[in-house]
Amino acid sequence: MSENAELYREMLRIRRFEETVLEEFSSGVFYGTTHTYIGQEANAVGVLRHCGSDDIVFSNHRCHGHFIAYGGEMRALYAEMMGKPAGISGGRGGSQHVHWRNFYSNGILGSTIPIATGTALAEKRKGGDAITIAFLGDGALGEGAVYESLNMAALWSAPILYVLENNHIAQTTPTELAIAGSMTARFEAFGIPAEELDSSDVNEISPLAQEMISTVRSEKSPRALVLHTQRFSPHSKGDDTRDPADVDALRETRDPLRIQGARIPDDERETILTEVDDEVQAAFAAAQAAPQWTPAETEATP
Repeated sequence: MSENAELYREMLRIRRFEETVLEEFSSGVFYGTTHTYIGQEANAVGVLRHCGSDDIVFSNHRCHGHFIAYGGEMRALYAEMMGKPAGISGGRGGSQHVHWRNFYSNGILGSTIPIATGTALAEKRKGGDAITIAFLGDGALGEGAVYESLNMAALWSAPILYVLENNHIAQTTPTELAIAGSMTARFEAFGIPAEELDSSDVNEISPLAQEMISTVRSEKSPRALVLHTQRFSPHSKGDDTRDPADVDALRETRDPLRIQGARIPDDERETILTEVDDEVQAAFAAAQAAPQWTPAETEATP
């Protein structure tokens, strides 16, 4: 299979996973809340395909796409959201609080950035080549702990790549009403070199991410990648104040699957669509079939 087809498949797996979440949420099969990644798939795939086996990844409340791109199992994530023992964290973390291998996520805005920065510094002191990749959204730029972390990362040369996904709206607040000045300048003020890219094309994101990850690894110092992106889904399940016509227009011009799909022959693309749909539905069905915690098990759990 060609590289273009593989990239398309990886992004499609995220898209269909998230669409199934939104389709099924009202049935009551999932607990808590959820924040889907629809429209931003090229970021996770473009960045994390260059992640090393020892690298550490920190995500946020919108973590499903990052987790799947990292190599996480869809069945285990569905089961986690269903509160089942077969889930990634035994059903205790839900949609936002996920830990698997070297992948961590947290739903508290900006909270992972101090942890990610400290983890990067710890890995450097261990003397290995592992780096940290930390995803954050534009809304996290309002958190003071983020700037304290950037200051320490620069002072102590922590090997970390901050990936800022600017989807132009923090919950329901457009960035122009909340963020003054340049996003890259916020990193550069601390001496952290930053690059930015306004694109939904995974073939544009991937080489830039590869270059920056390589630089962080070789120089053992922080970098920032600002990806101007778009999400097509609500912040959570239904809290979208945007005009639906505006979202439809974004889908026409900024859909990473539409962009990448155009590079693949029609018959190959249809085959991938069928295979991925079957894979996602099988993962969802397996999670549904998995047993719930029994009252005795729940009481015995520390």
